Amino acid sequence: MADEQRSSTRSAPGPALLPGAAGPALLPGAARPALLPGAPGRALSRRAALAGLAALGLAACGRTAPSRTAGARVVSLSPSTTEAVCAIGAGAALVGRSRYCDHPPEVLRLPSVGGYADPSIEAIIALSPTLVVGARGPAGPALDESLRAHGIATCFPDTESLAQIEDMLTELGRRLDATPGAEQAIGRIRARRRAVEQAVAAKGAPRVRAALLYDTSPLFVAGPGSFPDELIRLAGGENVITRGGAYPSISVEQLLVLDPEVLLDGTSSDGDMRGASRLATLRDAPGWRSLRAVREGRLRPLNTEVVLRPGPRIGDGLAAVARALHGDALALSDDAAVPPSPGAAGLAAPLPRTEAP
Repeated sequence: MADEQRSSTRSAPGPALLPGAAGPALLPGAARPALLPGAPGRALSRRAALAGLAALGLAACGRTAPSRTAGARVVSLSPSTTEAVCAIGAGAALVGRSRYCDHPPEVLRLPSVGGYADPSIEAIIALSPTLVVGARGPAGPALDESLRAHGIATCFPDTESLAQIEDMLTELGRRLDATPGAEQAIGRIRARRRAVEQAVAAKGAPRVRAALLYDTSPLFVAGPGSFPDELIRLAGGENVITRGGAYPSISVEQLLVLDPEVLLDGTSSDGDMRGASRLATLRDAPGWRSLRAVREGRLRPLNTEVVLRPGPRIGDGLAAVARALHGDALALSDDAAVPPSPGAAGLAAPLPRTEAP
């Protein structure tokens, strides 16, 4: 999902426009996911992002010559790729971002070129980028084609698995002469994954049947083929959503039939995932109150965007899902937590601020 719910869905992923985000997160690369931080009409954008990511495959990196020079100028259109550029130590190359990019905080001073679903080509071109990165959302392939027609290299990688997230970091490292930083970022993800898998194995409990919800009206969930689906599995859970694509919309009646033991709540009304939960307001609503997870108090808020963004902090997202599934019974240390992105300091001095309408 992507990035804007997936980031902010959730990085789209991820999610958060779909994990991201998206991710949306935007629901994942998502991705929350997805997360649509603070923008008017956020709920509508989240739904549009989820639907768009379900319908569109994310594109591979554009074929224009890669930007591997000291003078690289990068515009990032999704929170997960903005975080990735910074995490590999190339933050100084950033000259523009989407309105949903908010981590590391230093990127907030960069000019915005619009959102996940509505980037402004004019605003992007005005920043004279040598490379545009991000998750492809409802704008579709026309955005990629238009940018490349102006001689601008593009990279819109698939990020619906941990392996693809690592590939995205590797590719950005190659394009921005930051391969050592990319390897370090990948190493942090793998270290966190090992720690989680060891803790889950040590617990030795049966898998927890769970569902991850991105929105409630309509009800969007993480399905098979999405990076949150992989997170649930690696964290010792079993995703009860087994059909319908990566980010399907289902009914409350369908959820009642599946009756998960735990509901992972990615429905925050605030793009930074610390806002009020839409799901929490439905505890006593017909249908919802009959769910076992609600009756037994296992509605687990995911109060962190790292779960919904398919980017360099996904290892911490995996740890957050594991804790949500297993609670205090999981002996998981924070020692392997991913440190702050190293590449934010020294962001390239942007051209005069160019905000998209």
